[in-house]
Amino acid sequence: MNISLPKLKAILLYFCHNTDPKFLGKVKLMKLIYFLDFMHLKKYGSPVTYDTYVNLEHGPIPSAIKNLVDSAADDIDNSILADAISFDCPPNIDMYRVLPKREFTDTDRKYFSESELEILKQVCLRFGDKNTKFIENASHKESPWQKTSLLQVIPYELAAEDSDSEVSKEEIELALSLS
Repeated sequence: MNISLPKLKAILLYFCHNTDPKFLGKVKLMKLIYFLDFMHLKKYGSPVTYDTYVNLEHGPIPSAIKNLVDSAADDIDNSILADAISFDCPPNIDMYRVLPKREFTDTDRKYFSESELEILKQVCLRFGDKNTKFIENASHKESPWQKTSLLQVIPYELAAEDSDSEVSKEEIELALSLS
């Protein structure tokens, strides 16, 4: 993962404030981050978080970010994310709902480039009011998930094989080598 903690918190807050809170659980949050990284990668040649993605049953997940969010869900008081997010476990619903602890501010916005803000907005427009199953199914249609096996690390270069990619595998490899 090649992202600062303040920028990660800004991403979490952005998604908390720009998606329907009744659908924002941990699994959907991981898919939103996946689409942020891979949509930015396919349009601009580089991911946003540079996290390592792994193929899991419910789709690709950013491994380091997932570990931080899981740790926060298990013990929010001792989490490095405690000032950004909290969790609610509604009765009779098998979901850790992710909730913001504060507003998304102009200071948070400054962590992003214009292209990153554009993709954050696109991800929220596409998936903000959708349930987890919808975004999970969308992630299963992507080459990075389809062309890897369960528990396998997902190479960013596979994004170039999707029909909506505007960059080549070579361009992605070059951008990653410079990061």
